[in-house]
Amino acid sequence: MDLAYGPEYETFRLEVRSFIAEHGHKAPRGGVTGMQAVLDWQALLIEHGYAARTIPREYGGYGAEPDLLKSRIIAEEFGRARVSTGMGGQGIWMLVPTLLELGSEAQKRSYIPPTIRGEMLWCQGYSEPNDGSDLASLTTRAEVDRDHWVINPQKIWTSTAQSADMMFALVRTEPEAPKHQGISYLLIPMDTPGIEVRPLVQMTGQPGFNEVFFTDVRVPLDNIVGRRGEGWRVANATLSYERGSLADPNATRNRFEELVDLMRAETLGGRRVIEDPAMRDRLLRLQSRVLAMQCNDLRVLSGQLNQDPDTLLARLIVKLQSTELRHELEAMGIDVMGELGLLYDDSPRLRAQGSWQQNYMFYLGMIIGGGTSQIQKNIIAERGLGMPREPRAEKQQAPHKPAQGGA
Repeated sequence: MDLAYGPEYETFRLEVRSFIAEHGHKAPRGGVTGMQAVLDWQALLIEHGYAARTIPREYGGYGAEPDLLKSRIIAEEFGRARVSTGMGGQGIWMLVPTLLELGSEAQKRSYIPPTIRGEMLWCQGYSEPNDGSDLASLTTRAEVDRDHWVINPQKIWTSTAQSADMMFALVRTEPEAPKHQGISYLLIPMDTPGIEVRPLVQMTGQPGFNEVFFTDVRVPLDNIVGRRGEGWRVANATLSYERGSLADPNATRNRFEELVDLMRAETLGGRRVIEDPAMRDRLLRLQSRVLAMQCNDLRVLSGQLNQDPDTLLARLIVKLQSTELRHELEAMGIDVMGELGLLYDDSPRLRAQGSWQQNYMFYLGMIIGGGTSQIQKNIIAERGLGMPREPRAEKQQAPHKPAQGGA
């Protein structure tokens, strides 16, 4: 098997390395970089084609032709140098590709440029209090009043709603339609009167999730993406981008290397943790899974290049495997630190600004976010392996009751 990319791509790889060598010191580092530095770095990446690479220039991007191998090389080289590839989040990773695929021209020109520059932050209004993982059962409604949608009543588990400028949300616009129909996909400014955001403090100690209440919130009719009642199709496009954004094998590899560094620095019984046979064996098991993820990523890349439909299964397993693996990597980091792994917040002995503890709890949430592991396994079984769906219980009719005192 020849995994070489060829002369053209190796020349491009040298260009990427040269950019990193010249500008890498400007990249944001952990939690010590101000927001302006983050925005400046994002602008520099877009200017040179290392962020928003294939987004057309008229929408604020670099405007390069799609090239999966060049995108792969960028990810590899930035990952190897441990340099930030720029801003992400729900707007850049999820909404922007959805708008490129299904949005109107006006929506693309209004929302994509400030989003990719980090000037407009987004949150996702999907989950509701009584729907669990059954997203199609949502009940938040939007009714037409002249030239506006009027939205009521609530969303929950809305990440970053407390700081977002905009929300992309699913609402029910045809309440009599079957549950997967009659749903529409709306873009909602978060400063609209009638919106109330209540933070939900999660186990990381941070208010990353929120409840969002709508009381007669009025949104212009043209803030709909796609056609009225066809929001489920738009939502599935967004979900596909979301699952991909949770599964970067290069980020996982980088975190593995940080774990190795941690094991070389920490001691156990007077010797480095990396020298402990049991801990080293555990590390090797994780390394094998990291390498397997990277090989699967190459399989997906090859399938995309060759338009091979047989790579569906490889794509489906990415989110499941990556989130569970990241959680186990973070767990081992905590174990490597021993008693120090129990520290939190502002302890003077905290390692890596508490990132291992934070990420351990964060990735436990990511195992649920974007579709739980149980749901992912069902999708893999049914769509990837062609196994039959689980039999659905038939609805039982209420027993007939004889009329009381009738003739």
